[in-house]
Amino acid sequence: MSNRNLVIIGVSTGGPLTLKQLFSELPPLSAAIIVVLHLTPEMDFRIAQGLDACASMPAALARNGEFLRGGQIYLAPGGVHLKLEGNHRIALSEGARVNYVQPSVDVAMLSVTRPNSGALIGVIMTGMGKDGAEGLLHIKNIGGTTIAQDQKSSVIYGMPKAALETGAVDFVLPPKGIAAKLVELLKNR
Repeated sequence: MSNRNLVIIGVSTGGPLTLKQLFSELPPLSAAIIVVLHLTPEMDFRIAQGLDACASMPAALARNGEFLRGGQIYLAPGGVHLKLEGNHRIALSEGARVNYVQPSVDVAMLSVTRPNSGALIGVIMTGMGKDGAEGLLHIKNIGGTTIAQDQKSSVIYGMPKAALETGAVDFVLPPKGIAAKLVELLKNR
């Protein structure tokens, strides 16, 4: 990957529609975008196709061992956890559910290390439960920027609310606002 900008988005209930709202607003970004959506293996390919159809960047299911490239969206496959090795290589693994889900947003976010260069941005969007709160706190603690979806635009406010309660959220925005903030944060990188 030529640049080292990384965005990790965690989302659950209401996710596919919310992701469409976000990605239809985003121009191509100089960042690798990881999406961890609570989904089943039966649904993951179809959702990746849907994202690819509405986004200005190519979107596909993440593959084990794949190196991240800027301007690409990677959807974590259903039924496995996604971790990042050295912030730039995908490692998919079996294992116990975390926060009752697999893939888990926390597993992906907690695998990220402090970046030497480039932006690191964590985003928590609509969903039930608290998956992603611990991960977002970790991203904030290692120098990243954090965003949570606002209550009004969330189908279910559990995950963004849990993230907000950590005190680690920099911006609270609806999907269109998140898109604009990502563009702003990444434009000079």
